[in-house]
Amino acid sequence: MRWLRKLTHDQRIVAYILTAAAPALGLAVYLLWAQSWSTTWRWLLISFLVLWLLLAVRAARITVLRPLQIIANLLAGLREGHFTMRARGGDDREDELTSVFREVNALSDTLESQRIGAVEADALLRRVMEEIEVVVFAFDGHRTLRLANRAGQRLLGLPLENILGKSADTLGLRECVEGSTPRTIEAVFPGGRAGRWEVRRSSFRQEGLPMELVVLADLSRALREEERQVWQRLVRVLSHEINNSLAPIKSLAGTLRGMLDRSPRAPDYEEDLRSGLEVIGGRSEALERLMGSYARLARLPPPTLGHLKIDEHVRRVAELEARLPVQVVPGPRVTVRADADQLDQLLINLVKNGVEAALETGGGVEMGWSVQDHALDLWVRDEGKGLSSTANLFVPFYTTKRGGSGIGLVFSRQVAEAHGGTLTLANRRDHRGCEARLHLPNAAETAEEVSDPRS
Repeated sequence: MRWLRKLTHDQRIVAYILTAAAPALGLAVYLLWAQSWSTTWRWLLISFLVLWLLLAVRAARITVLRPLQIIANLLAGLREGHFTMRARGGDDREDELTSVFREVNALSDTLESQRIGAVEADALLRRVMEEIEVVVFAFDGHRTLRLANRAGQRLLGLPLENILGKSADTLGLRECVEGSTPRTIEAVFPGGRAGRWEVRRSSFRQEGLPMELVVLADLSRALREEERQVWQRLVRVLSHEINNSLAPIKSLAGTLRGMLDRSPRAPDYEEDLRSGLEVIGGRSEALERLMGSYARLARLPPPTLGHLKIDEHVRRVAELEARLPVQVVPGPRVTVRADADQLDQLLINLVKNGVEAALETGGGVEMGWSVQDHALDLWVRDEGKGLSSTANLFVPFYTTKRGGSGIGLVFSRQVAEAHGGTLTLANRRDHRGCEARLHLPNAAETAEEVSDPRS
């Protein structure tokens, strides 16, 4: 039967039909020849049988091949993007062919819907890319520019047709396609725009070819706006604190000048004068402490990293607090890389704030730590009133405490960020009070779980 494999599909169908009909045709011819009819009638009947067989073979061939041709044309149309073509026929009965036509029509509807969605998404993506201020470039494997949005054209100072097909070196973008990602660079581009830029790169494939997407975000404007807001907050707070000291100094100075100009002077004017000068001196010292705190905050040195056993460190800080016992919740034994002095001051500030909050309500304070994936989480929890607002927690010199400097939390956050970590404050969910949490990623070098002695 190897010869059948060399035939086409329709030829094999004809061969199968003829093979199946051959025994019946042979038997019919034998029976006709055995009759006592004339030779003319015999050949006439045999010709009729052969013609009938050929007509049946042709009809069977058409019945089998026509639906396949229809399906092939439909699939070719779908491949070419013609989704309006539909298969018709066999709708008045349920059979396998009708099911095939129905599934092909459903496939066409699905592809049409997906095509419309893809066209709309592509149009939206192109519109967004054109309108956003972020610079977007796409380079092929040879670092040749293949795509640029409107912001990219403005950055280079050239229209799209003059930059596509050119290399990154030619366009002055070599620094953008090399080095680590993400990172920040200081650069001046051919279009004349200079500033600080964040560079991000990622890979994708287009038509099977590797491509690299380069995104540039101008940080200068955002940094300038953030800097302006910081200065506004700083000037507002400093103005408030300085005015709080200058107002009584000015008032007392005027009162004392009036006492000296009065004639005759009051018998106890010297005592009033001494008292007024003491108030002026106290307010001046408060201003001096305020400016000293600001200078200390501005001169925070970079951390000197060393190996610290966090359990010993936490217990030592807890023992420094004499106003209220601070409970230490044991955690895993872990060694971290940190600046001991700066971490001490950070924890002392957090414990001090927690104790002062707990003293108002008669609650307690506890501190502990945990380690996960080499990240250290160190927390201080109090049972105070909690935070009424978090808006000004890290604003320099903002404080709600009598005699407070307003730099403790700001200093602590600077220490956390200098170690590559974060400091957050939030109200507790399980109890009244506040939780301060220091998170130091990739700080833990070794960790070993220890049992809790309270269990």
